[in-house]
Amino acid sequence: MNSNAGVAANLSDLLIDLGNIPLSRVRTEPSPGTATEEDLLVCNSNGTRCELVDGILVEKIMGWRESLIACFLIELMRCFLRSNNLGLVTGPDGMMRILKSQVRGPDVAFVSWGRLPGGKVPTDRVPEIVPDLAVEVLRDGNTYAEMARKRREYFHAGVRQVWMVDINQRTVAVYHDITKYEVLNETHSLVGGDVLPGFEVSLAELFGELDRTSPTAS
Repeated sequence: MNSNAGVAANLSDLLIDLGNIPLSRVRTEPSPGTATEEDLLVCNSNGTRCELVDGILVEKIMGWRESLIACFLIELMRCFLRSNNLGLVTGPDGMMRILKSQVRGPDVAFVSWGRLPGGKVPTDRVPEIVPDLAVEVLRDGNTYAEMARKRREYFHAGVRQVWMVDINQRTVAVYHDITKYEVLNETHSLVGGDVLPGFEVSLAELFGELDRTSPTAS
């Protein structure tokens, strides 16, 4: 095998390991496998939203409608948590070192006070925190293998529940562990259960955000 063929084979294996994502989402500077948390912070400060996976900067797909749903969930959770003081909620900018070589930024994350060092807001730019709840809003371009890998990482790290929000199907898959899950639709309500006790939102209300129009719209 010549050197070019070897590089191509290595890249192919790398993309498969990352969940069959396209090469365009892998930053090649610094070289895959050598990126650090500092590289991640520099990259994200320049406007590209990436996560750090095994020393690789992987671009996180962004989307306006998906951001709308994530922000609505954050708004609801923040109001709920301000009243109940169970912990904190963060968005995709809130990068966390969930495993030794994995820095992830869930679209929405709830972290209970007991999982925050000293029960306080951390000062580290990338704190070593495992959220109780991680929410990912699926974008066109997210692969099944990519999201399956994320779920495995989350549960291996100690996340208690994962919500996969599909705005196209208007469903939420609630994962209680790697294999046990239930799919909810707009006839259901999304509840926090033991992870976020007392929290509840109708999925009709959640996905209804996508249907809002201006009072003057025809």
